Amino acid sequence: MFKEEIRWGIIGCGDVTEVKSGPAFNMVANSQLLAVMRRDAAKARDYAHRHGVARWFSDADELINNPEVNAIYVATPPDTHALYTIKCLEAGKAVYVEKPMAKNLAECMAMIDVSKKTGVPFYVAYYRRMMPGFLKVKELVDTGVIGKPLFCNLKFLIPARTGDLKKEYNWRVDPSISGGGYLFDLGCHQLDLIDYILGPLENIKALCFNQAGIYSPEDCISAGFTIHDQIIGNAFWHFSAPEYCQEDLIEIAGEKGKIVFSTFGFTPTRLEVDGKTTMLDNPRPEHVQQPMIEAVVNTFLGNGSCPGTPEAAMRTNKVLEEITKPK
Repeated sequence: MFKEEIRWGIIGCGDVTEVKSGPAFNMVANSQLLAVMRRDAAKARDYAHRHGVARWFSDADELINNPEVNAIYVATPPDTHALYTIKCLEAGKAVYVEKPMAKNLAECMAMIDVSKKTGVPFYVAYYRRMMPGFLKVKELVDTGVIGKPLFCNLKFLIPARTGDLKKEYNWRVDPSISGGGYLFDLGCHQLDLIDYILGPLENIKALCFNQAGIYSPEDCISAGFTIHDQIIGNAFWHFSAPEYCQEDLIEIAGEKGKIVFSTFGFTPTRLEVDGKTTMLDNPRPEHVQQPMIEAVVNTFLGNGSCPGTPEAAMRTNKVLEEITKPK
């Protein structure tokens, strides 16, 4: 699509852009962060000053229509992902949008429809798809090191957050903003990883509860699923678990062995084959989104392909809705 440097603008220069993503736009070849936007003008100006960004705005339309910007990173909460992505696409600006792709499946479909109509591409920030440790897990599965995959087990249990216990407002547990609770904010990464490594999740059956009563969305979720009608999977999330129950693992078992790894802890990956255990590094880059941003830039320039496709990201939104739909 481009034959020149990707000149980025950011809509929503909040916490996620401070270390995880923002600095990486200037660290990737043929990429430059040119402008940022936040509704709070003072915070937009402060971000631009601290990160050496040339321009800042408090109005998204001004950034979108700036002729010097040719690609935009939408880093707002999910309720405006579709709004801003569609505006950018219609303005001819390629997009990299935060996860989950949108607040709901219908918005995901609308975003893809506009991208197809305009011919302008966009990708979604499921950045673990490009991180070395998770790429190694995929390689081990794809090359048959553990044999034919048989089942997948996901467990993620964390204590309630202090701010939630204090009843402080948190958009992540406000479904009108986030689409759901922490399953949408955190669990989406794990569901996307399973989709990437093994394939799309199907035949989903789930139970959802709110055990702690700290906020309105579910905090305890159990789900079963299949992949390719051959792999059986189960998942358990608890976002208000006792301290002693904390756990973060995905286990993929095959005919010859298994792989066990964490999603958020970046602990070493455990490979068990033929009675032998091997520990593999799962490094955390300083800027965790940098490998994905590099893939997005290269794809925009016609020099590669990016695995963070909107079609894959939409599948995760579909799974989230299947899990949490009223029973």
